[in-house]
Amino acid sequence: MATRVERRRGDAPPPARRVRPAGGAAAEAMTDKIDIAISILSPRWRTHLPEARRVCRRAARAALAAAPRAPRAGELGLVLADDDRVRRLNRDYRGRDEPTNVLSFPAGGVPAGAASAPLGDVVLALETLVAEAEAQGKRPEDHLSHLVVHGVLHLLGYDHAEEPEASEMERLEVAALAGLGVPDPYAPRAELRQAET
Repeated sequence: MATRVERRRGDAPPPARRVRPAGGAAAEAMTDKIDIAISILSPRWRTHLPEARRVCRRAARAALAAAPRAPRAGELGLVLADDDRVRRLNRDYRGRDEPTNVLSFPAGGVPAGAASAPLGDVVLALETLVAEAEAQGKRPEDHLSHLVVHGVLHLLGYDHAEEPEASEMERLEVAALAGLGVPDPYAPRAELRQAET
């Protein structure tokens, strides 16, 4: 699962292109001052998940709406990359020379007196995401939603390294995903199949 990564001074994923907010009315109302920028760095996203932008915006808004720690204003970036780029980031920032499904790069604290601040960037690896979804019997769009929610919660300071925060983070993920109509990703597969029928 995603790992929060401390950004080195001057290092950042490529700038994301600004997009207009989207999502459900409740999530929109609660998070309408959070700008979500999405960059597609691998053209294969358009082939494998043509609705990735829409799915990502909805999932990010759902995570922000579900999280008590979410600010009222700010910006975050979602970077749709490939395994090779994520492997390099994972190697450079975590010392692990292998791809992972998602990495989160928190921007740091909100400056004193600031009305708005960057939250950070979430970087997703297409090939790993698709392979995991297939292996777990999930729709790729649902797995993408889960990874975006997970990554955004990391940007907000949630972590799953230790209890009780791991349980809180999981609860927030499940709640955000339920609002999107995505089954609980932590439920045993038999429960998921039953929920989908």
